[in-house]
Amino acid sequence: MKVFAETLGCKVNQYETQAMLALLEHEGFSLAERAQDSDVILVNSCTVTAVSDHKVRQTLHRLRRNAPTAVLVLTGCMPQAFPEAARELTDADIVLGNANRSRLPSYILDYLSSRQRIVDIVPHENGERFEPMQVEQFHERTRAFLKIEDGCNRFCSYCIIPYARGRVRSKPLSDLEKELHKLGENGYREVVLTGINLSAYGQDLGLHLCDAVEAACKVPGIARVRLGSLEPEQMEDAVIARLARQKKLCPQFHLSLQSGCDATLRRMNRHYDTAEYRRIVGRLRASFDNASITTDIMVGFPGETEEEFRLSCDFAEEIGFAKVHVFPYSRRPGTVADRMEGQLTNAVKEKRSAKMIALTQKTKDAFFRSQIGREESVLFERLCAKNVWEGYTKNYTPVRVVSAVSLAGQERLVRLTEGSGDFCFGILLP
Repeated sequence: MKVFAETLGCKVNQYETQAMLALLEHEGFSLAERAQDSDVILVNSCTVTAVSDHKVRQTLHRLRRNAPTAVLVLTGCMPQAFPEAARELTDADIVLGNANRSRLPSYILDYLSSRQRIVDIVPHENGERFEPMQVEQFHERTRAFLKIEDGCNRFCSYCIIPYARGRVRSKPLSDLEKELHKLGENGYREVVLTGINLSAYGQDLGLHLCDAVEAACKVPGIARVRLGSLEPEQMEDAVIARLARQKKLCPQFHLSLQSGCDATLRRMNRHYDTAEYRRIVGRLRASFDNASITTDIMVGFPGETEEEFRLSCDFAEEIGFAKVHVFPYSRRPGTVADRMEGQLTNAVKEKRSAKMIALTQKTKDAFFRSQIGREESVLFERLCAKNVWEGYTKNYTPVRVVSAVSLAGQERLVRLTEGSGDFCFGILLP
């Protein structure tokens, strides 16, 4: 039987999809390139916003229309956080959450045998352990994502994720080392450590994120280790100093901000202020050569005044981010923020989003200009036009060069010569 997968959401979801596909392949399934050619379709869902839920429904409708006889499986955060709503999505033949995916092959066989719809969403429990998962190959990728942490204990006022993912739990170091060595043996030059709250890795095991980074950096064959999104308040000076000793660690830090206004951060129930964030950025830039700082910024949070938005803009401009994901606040039923007074109109949120995007594009352009003239190692990933190859520097600057021969999977020295809106141009060096 052939299986096709569609992933919605974050890098953690991408890893989990690959792990589920590996599990199915081990049970004799083969991979299909298109949904309409498959016997089973797997949808790994996101539920970070109400818009995400709408996208899940649209995806299920589209896949059911294009592949009417396939077994359609819905799993991931949306059914875990909202089991009753997921139960009503009758396009899906099998509905699972985040806690029982190891039984996926048997669920599929049971459904094929009985043709009776299966809905089995197991609630998260305090004290549950990290779900065993191993991935050795990533389809059509030159870098490997490795999930090392799940769950979150933070309860930001706008976020449903603690309900969808449960409490913090971490991949045991022995399992992590085994998976890292297998990825190195399979030729992956770069590994990205990911998690729902990556900075919290090891809290349940008496370990620290630094332990995971050090384990990854020791693996032969792996030349680069990159970190996913980090929470600022867990980046103490001692942590940064320890990380800086790992020469394979890429100097790119996605340090979640959400707002550059302290009053807004308090309403969001974030656990830092702008002064602490500024200090952490300064320490990272002092500790890592040519470091890039990227982030997420939310605009239009309930109660955000024009003055608060201005402060957020000023702070984003001051930090000078290399890249920013800007998004308007979206109400999420079940969260504290959804019940807050001072909800802003979509028109206001869209206007502020456009202004913040324009501002952070300028900081991105300035960062690209700062890279011109540098000679950087670029790991090439894809052909993006005829004889034009694209890859990334260690600080995650996208770079394009002209080459008549394939550069896929190669790490080459490049002199950066020009910057544009979304990438830098360069020339290959001997």
